[in-house]
Amino acid sequence: MNLSSLKPAAGSVKVGKRVGRGQGSGRGGTSARGHKGAQSRSGYSRKPGFEGGQMPLQRRLPKFGFNNINRVEYKALNLDDIQSLSEKIGEKVITLQMISEHGLCAKNDLVKILNRGDISVAIEIHAHGFSAAAAESIEKVGGKAVKL
Repeated sequence: MNLSSLKPAAGSVKVGKRVGRGQGSGRGGTSARGHKGAQSRSGYSRKPGFEGGQMPLQRRLPKFGFNNINRVEYKALNLDDIQSLSEKIGEKVITLQMISEHGLCAKNDLVKILNRGDISVAIEIHAHGFSAAAAESIEKVGGKAVKL
C-alpha cells in the first residue's frame, strides 16, 4: 500500500459538473442558470407554493365558511335507542359507561338524548344533555333524566 493507491470510499465523493469554470467547460458564462431572473441570483430560494408568478393554488381556490373553535359536539341518542338498550341489558339505571360499552357512543363522547321514538319503562338516564321533549317523555313514564 502506498499513497498513490489511496481512494475515497465508494459513494463518499459527490461527482457533479463543475460550473463557472470557463467557456470550454460547457458550463461557463451564466453557469447554466440562464439570463437574469430570480433563479439566476445567488441566495435564491423558492417559497413553498410558488408557481413561477402564476396565481398560486391556495389563492385561486374560494374561501368561505367559519369554524367556531368553541363548538360543542354531542353524540345524539334517541329514546328508541335507550328503550332497546334497557330491554337488552335489563337495567333501570342507564349510565354513560353502559352506553359506551354497548357501542352506542365512544368513551369520551358527549351524549345528548333526543325525542325520536317512545319510551315505555321508567328508566333513570345519565347523559350530558337532553332535549326538552325527551326529558318530558322520560319523566312522563316515571323515569328520571340526570344531566351530568
